[in-house]
Amino acid sequence: MTLISLCFRSVFIFALLIATASHATEMKGLSMVGAPMMPEGFSHFNYANPDAPKGGTLHQAILGSFDTINPFGIKGTAAQSLNLVYDRLMMRSWDEPFTLYPLIAESVDVPADRSSITFTLNPKARFQDATPITADDVLYSFATLKDNGRPNMRNTYKLVTRAEKLDDRRVRFTLSADRTQETVMILAMMPVLSKAWWSHQDLNKTILTPPNATGPYKITAIDVGRRLVLERNPDYWAKDLPVAKGLYNFDRIVFDYFRNQTTAFESFKSGNTDIWIDPNPAHWSNAYDFPARHNGHVIQEDIRHGRVEKMWGFIFNSQRPPFDNRDVRKALSLMIDYDWINRNMFYGQYHILTSYFPNASLAATGKPSAGEVALLTPFAKDLPADVFGPSWTPPRTGSQSALRANRMAADSLLTTSGWVIRNGVRVNAKTGAPLQFEILIGSAEEEKLALSFKRSLAQLGVTVTLRTLDAAAFQSRLTDYDYDMVMYNWQNTLSPGTEQAVYWGCAAASQKGRFNYAKICNPAVDALIARIPNARTTTEMTDAVRALDRVLMAEYYTIPLFYTGRDFVASWTRITHPPSASLYGNIMESWWAKSSSPK
Repeated sequence: MTLISLCFRSVFIFALLIATASHATEMKGLSMVGAPMMPEGFSHFNYANPDAPKGGTLHQAILGSFDTINPFGIKGTAAQSLNLVYDRLMMRSWDEPFTLYPLIAESVDVPADRSSITFTLNPKARFQDATPITADDVLYSFATLKDNGRPNMRNTYKLVTRAEKLDDRRVRFTLSADRTQETVMILAMMPVLSKAWWSHQDLNKTILTPPNATGPYKITAIDVGRRLVLERNPDYWAKDLPVAKGLYNFDRIVFDYFRNQTTAFESFKSGNTDIWIDPNPAHWSNAYDFPARHNGHVIQEDIRHGRVEKMWGFIFNSQRPPFDNRDVRKALSLMIDYDWINRNMFYGQYHILTSYFPNASLAATGKPSAGEVALLTPFAKDLPADVFGPSWTPPRTGSQSALRANRMAADSLLTTSGWVIRNGVRVNAKTGAPLQFEILIGSAEEEKLALSFKRSLAQLGVTVTLRTLDAAAFQSRLTDYDYDMVMYNWQNTLSPGTEQAVYWGCAAASQKGRFNYAKICNPAVDALIARIPNARTTTEMTDAVRALDRVLMAEYYTIPLFYTGRDFVASWTRITHPPSASLYGNIMESWWAKSSSPK
């Protein structure tokens, strides 16, 4: 259940400190924008303890199931945490928004126009059978993943016009004119497959034979759908590299799979699981009063982080009447009683979401900068005036007078939009049709929150039906955009890129199975998301993201709910971690067993 896994689908742009488009400079670190934080010759990441002892076993609970240990093909459900088995050309630092450092590739050469990237492999790089990792393996990996890998890999790798072997340790990829600033970074994240091993496999089939891989752990036991066991490779060639020093400390990691959180948490309570990362503040406040075991007791830690949290809320289908009217969306947004929900359901542990990039510097705050205004001005006549004023803030709640003022403002917006009260029911002034809609919900826990919202809307004469579905049915409706309103979320990162088009782009609104859950089709949004993956400086990227954030919030596509800004981590005292968390919070790779103490 490592937190770093949900970040891998993020996109990257790196900074090039060079002057001309034709000249390439060898680089030891690639950063999204600006310069890498770690100095040349650094010894270890700040969130790793280089003196952490090796040994012991870590037991983790995973929700779900698996039927393959092949994370690269489209067939089957891959086991989680396979990033511990497969290394990549370069490794990410979790202390920076998005920076990569040498792993299999000890350096890269890139021209300023990002038209190519040349990798020089570390001469010590080895597969787990001790055979060398060569340029042939890199080219084989590229060709295989380009033709048979997951869609995100195929989409990027098809931008390569030429892949060539310069010698046994160097490979160059030349890119097409359709490339973006992120293309070279995605290539730098390429996993390297053993040509000798994978040439006898079918990438589009489920695989349950442990591979000859590259990472610090080997797969030693598989119980399909129930358990996966990894053992640390004592001969891991990269164990003393700065990117690995102090990490991967357990000799053995056991992942037990559970169908639901209740049974998984019972495993933790019984001491059969070492760590539990709690997603529920109410559960966090009430569920840990159980006895110590002979081998320790449980400690609870709130670990603050700086990563972007989920934008979670009630999402309007903005192409279905009456939600194709911004004022209707705004009116309903005024009826959330944030204070009551936070106190009574979440023990005051939450903050109200005010951004699609919450908990990060990418969130729009205050008035727009000059750079943001320049990006927004061409669309001024089609945008709400709010976009050019202070950033969005939630309606004030916490008192009857505040709630009454919100209700009166909502009533005025609905009436002006043609929805009036007749006999206590909100109806269309022309047709007499009632204002009623269904909220699609994926869990019983979220249903409780939706009931509170439903009661508030009843005060406006609005009729709401709640529809709670099982996981399969919910996903089917979500995939088809078949709802009036849905309780769901988007997960952004500190390095937004081309995925923004899938979240908010007009093309994605008409494509089933994408992630534009609000069905947004807005020229200003399309223009801004096109700028983000091509930003060359931190300022350019931040201005574009904040401008986008302002438009999304001002258009009321979502009624935002809450976030915490913390990881709720409970663990038995037999394991521990460094005192300093990373920018991204808890990193499981940095923990160790307390059988002995580090220096």
